[in-house]
Amino acid sequence: MDDSRIIKTEYSEEMQKSFIDYAMSTIIARALPDVRDGLKPVQRRTLYDMYELGIRYDRPYRKSARIVGDTMGKYHPHGDSSIYDALVVMSQDFKKELPLVDGHGNFGNIEGDGAAAMRYTEARLQKITQEAFLGDLDKDVVDFVPNFDETEKEPSVLPVKIPNFLVNGSEGIAVGMVTSTPPHNLGEVIDAMKAYMRDESITTAGLMRYIKGPDFPTGGIVTNKDELLNIYETGTGKIKIRGKVEFEQIKGGKTNVVITEIPYPMIGMNIAKFLSDVAALAETKKTQDIVDISNQSSKEGIRIVIELRKDADAENFVNLLYKKTRLEDTFGVNMLAISGGRPETMGLKAVLKANVDFQFQIATRKYTNLLAKEMERKEVQEGLIKACNVIDLIIEILRGSKDRNMARSCLVEGKTDGIKFKSKESRIMAEQLRFTEKQANAILEMRLYKLIGLEIEALIKEHEDTMANIYRYEDILERRDSMAQVIINELDGYKKEFARKRRTAIENLGEAVYKEKEMEETEVVFLMDRFGYAKTVDAATYERNKEAADAENKYVFSCKNTGKVCLFTSAGQLHTIKVMDIPFGRFRDKGTPIDNISNYNSEKESIVCITSQTELNLRQVIFVTAQSMVKLVDGGEFDVSKRTVAATKLGDGDSVVSVMPLTEQRSIVLRTREGYFLRFSIEEIPKLKKNALGVRGMKLGSRDGVEDAYYISSAAETSIEYKDKTLVLNSLKNGKRDTKGTKKS
Repeated sequence: MDDSRIIKTEYSEEMQKSFIDYAMSTIIARALPDVRDGLKPVQRRTLYDMYELGIRYDRPYRKSARIVGDTMGKYHPHGDSSIYDALVVMSQDFKKELPLVDGHGNFGNIEGDGAAAMRYTEARLQKITQEAFLGDLDKDVVDFVPNFDETEKEPSVLPVKIPNFLVNGSEGIAVGMVTSTPPHNLGEVIDAMKAYMRDESITTAGLMRYIKGPDFPTGGIVTNKDELLNIYETGTGKIKIRGKVEFEQIKGGKTNVVITEIPYPMIGMNIAKFLSDVAALAETKKTQDIVDISNQSSKEGIRIVIELRKDADAENFVNLLYKKTRLEDTFGVNMLAISGGRPETMGLKAVLKANVDFQFQIATRKYTNLLAKEMERKEVQEGLIKACNVIDLIIEILRGSKDRNMARSCLVEGKTDGIKFKSKESRIMAEQLRFTEKQANAILEMRLYKLIGLEIEALIKEHEDTMANIYRYEDILERRDSMAQVIINELDGYKKEFARKRRTAIENLGEAVYKEKEMEETEVVFLMDRFGYAKTVDAATYERNKEAADAENKYVFSCKNTGKVCLFTSAGQLHTIKVMDIPFGRFRDKGTPIDNISNYNSEKESIVCITSQTELNLRQVIFVTAQSMVKLVDGGEFDVSKRTVAATKLGDGDSVVSVMPLTEQRSIVLRTREGYFLRFSIEEIPKLKKNALGVRGMKLGSRDGVEDAYYISSAAETSIEYKDKTLVLNSLKNGKRDTKGTKKS
């Protein structure tokens, strides 16, 4: 190996440099749009390739595969799927305010179905793309740069005549940064751009007289109008959007809730998620108003129909949808774009300034080039007119010259050597000729029919038109007002032809308030089997199946359907579950795993006790841990709103082995792994707060620990099975707390 090719460097420095290079490449050359044309590189290259292939809006469609392959081979050396995805998105009118590609075939739909394979679909440019994005590419108005292998040239930016960054918005994820700009109404954006050109000191609030807010292709209602000013000033914020809902009265006095417009973030698979969320509201008994739900959307638009019960409050139900589903959603705004070669988060005014500056740049280059061409044309025209006036002399020079160079030298420099003239006067006149090189070439290439009278008149008229163009172009280049008026006239033309009415309403709406119907409080019975499947049944059903219910279930107790169930775990956690969240049904229904309706994690903890909140509120609760810590806690401390809280404080390596609401129990018996039993009065256990460790219940050996706790009431005999023998706990001698106890074999 050649040692001269080995570079010795600090590994961390090389990693840092390489990552920064990669990050900047992703940011600049892939994920973020340029604020001037609002396009990412893949979009820009795809549109330019279609322009190069001649796939105009007024010409036949061409296969998408041809466009993708040509773009990949010439300009974008990445996967074909990224190019095709960009082509598809630019054609979707439900994603873009102003589609740039006219797609023919299956280009996907608003419900998330993907486009057909590129070999099946066809595409061509939209008229607006041809005219406003690519129209001036032949006038040298933007810089062209080498492609990836330096075999082709591609534009560094397209000469877009409208603020596409605002009109179509953008979404992209780079390294360490995200761009997310909502789409806006073309007509409003053009009006705001004209207002900025008339008064560059205009404020963001002034611009918002023209741009009311985002205009999403899916319509909907923006509900936080008052927050938009801050969003447009900073370029960041959150826009709240609601779907549009209508009410239809049907037979039988029922009401249909019909969703005709959806929030922009709901497009795609989120429509299916919305439908499942609505169904879940009925399944979990969040509402009992739903009779049926159907998605009747078609090419004509969105139509999701929810049929309600006869006595349902439709408006209250819609508020439930706003709160519990994505019918009300948030669009996070971060107007990040490449400006001046670097990523920058820009407010509305900064974006318009960048676009106006760009319009003046491309207009300056355009009219400078047009002026240069007109000046060339003027030079040639003046030469031809002058030649027509002395056409006899010109013909004499041509007939008397031996070759083209001799004639050209005479026309340009007045050299007459070697040329045969009919008279001395002709030679003298020829020596005075001083045509320019371009004029001389034009004269030498002029055809005889140009000497016809009408042709000469047309030449003079053409010269007059050229002079008018020169005066116009010079005026545009010398006076900013004139150039601004040209830009404004073009913008007005695009607005007249391509703008449409606003789809999204901008309003100030408060947070949706859903009033839950007061549930009729009834007694139900909670049942959970040893596999952790839980359900509730009504009290009458339980009484009819009492024997089977007690035999088949590990936990059985009564509770109110408006209350909560409390689940204590070995990890010292309390998980609360609303009874209404527990499936209610028939006795033979399987139920739902307790893990699915609570935060309980069976892999990290085990259930020690399950009881009702109502029961706890009336009692004190005894806690016993493996390290023999005991305490009494007032049950009211566990009446909490959070789904999960710490039920007790534990020492290192400790766990809860018993939790018991105190009723008629008089004494407690602790049993250890090594077979020690200690019985003592519950009165010896102090009443403490739930966040206290407790006191020691019994002395343990170095490797021993409490395995279980039993409770004795004075009236009843309590016995357990221990080592295949029956042990009557009442027969155990009463001891004192914090003693070792008696060993049983």
